[in-house]
Amino acid sequence: MPTPIATGPVHHLRLTVSDVERSRAFYTEVVGFEFVMDLPSGVFLSNGAVGLGLGPSPAPDRSPAGDRFDEARIGIDHLSFGVAGRDDLERARQLLDDRGVEHGEITDLGEAFGISILVFRDPDNIQLELSAPNA
Repeated sequence: MPTPIATGPVHHLRLTVSDVERSRAFYTEVVGFEFVMDLPSGVFLSNGAVGLGLGPSPAPDRSPAGDRFDEARIGIDHLSFGVAGRDDLERARQLLDDRGVEHGEITDLGEAFGISILVFRDPDNIQLELSAPNA
């Protein structure tokens, strides 16, 4: 039996977005990523641990007009970014309120998970989550 691939932490993600500049502003001004460089089609950002590419559809002729993310389709369900603690979730909730970004409540997922989360969505409806250890 072959040995499974030994993977490490996530290196980078690329999200297909409807408006690169709008998404760049959201991910830098709200989620705390920093601009790294322009790409031939889009931009590359980083939070120091994960790279994030944002770009238009590679096949625009296959993209329905007004398309929005839907976690009910095959593919990614959501992205979760770790934060240091509950205070960071509280600060994030305030920032989201200040920016007019809809979000859920901070939710304790219980002893089995040992984290609390705050869920919100990006401009293309991609569900994002902040996760903090319960201490």
